Amino acid sequence: MTLEIILFILFALIGAASGVLMITRKNPVMSALFLILNFAALAGVYLLLNAQFIAVVQIIVYAGAIMVLFLFVIMLLRPDAEISILRTNPLLKYVAIGVGVLVFAQLIYLIFFFKPLNITPSDVAERIQIGTVENIGTEIYTKYIIPVQVAGFLLLSATIGALVLAKKKFE
Repeated sequence: MTLEIILFILFALIGAASGVLMITRKNPVMSALFLILNFAALAGVYLLLNAQFIAVVQIIVYAGAIMVLFLFVIMLLRPDAEISILRTNPLLKYVAIGVGVLVFAQLIYLIFFFKPLNITPSDVAERIQIGTVENIGTEIYTKYIIPVQVAGFLLLSATIGALVLAKKKFE
């Protein structure tokens, strides 16, 4: 067994275990922390697939910014004071179980009956190059420079608008 396979198994086990622990915890803050662990395991899988840019973005954007936002929302909403949706609508529990069984059946089908595509080694080398940070940076700053600049100006104007709306009065 190669190191790549061992790392994939390790990241897959961490991802699966943290996913199960995330949805079974009663404390939402603990669930959010297990979701961060799941994001980190997914970033490890992306690294094994030679998609370094996506792995870094996974950590920075999802585990960093989005999870901080989730934790703020969780703490502001105080979910322990809310009524359980399953108590008010018991039929929803059976719908959730049905959807879970359907997803599990799809996974079983994919594992046992899916036939992978025949990919030549030259295609693999070309696909590995596409996900590198250097290739993505070259594409963004040559072919897509105008959309990147437009997105930057839109974010800048949204930030200025938020500051203007948040400020009570001009001095």
